[in-house]
Amino acid sequence: MNIIPIILASILGATVTFYVSEQLKQGPVRASALLSFIIGLFFYCFPNVLNVYLTKNIPLVFIGASFIGMASPKGKNNYLLLAFSGLLFSIVYINKSSFFKGYGGALGTLAFIALITTLFFAHLLNHRSKMLYKFKLIRKKIFKKNDN
Repeated sequence: MNIIPIILASILGATVTFYVSEQLKQGPVRASALLSFIIGLFFYCFPNVLNVYLTKNIPLVFIGASFIGMASPKGKNNYLLLAFSGLLFSIVYINKSSFFKGYGGALGTLAFIALITTLFFAHLLNHRSKMLYKFKLIRKKIFKKNDN
């Protein structure tokens, strides 16, 4: 199936770029450029390893997803969020319509959409868990006062 390699390339593009940038201290631009160059060179040198669709799209997806790894905030060492952003990027990339055709910066725009959406959901879940914790504390205080 053509979808699985695209999803894997996207997840790897986001997480490995962040890893090389932060853990190996290469910086976001160097990490993205180096990894994208390696992936692009591989598929340029070996175009018949996979089918034509994957040979054409895996480098594009990897490059676009590497923008997610570049743009991730320094203090956010959450690889699960990066992987989810990569997954979301691949889903949007696979289902993109002709809207982005001829639009300069389409990969960066898709990366931005995936990253902001992921950060929004992470914030929402974190905020919700904090609210539930506060609600439990308030409830505990109310029932404690009623027991006296």
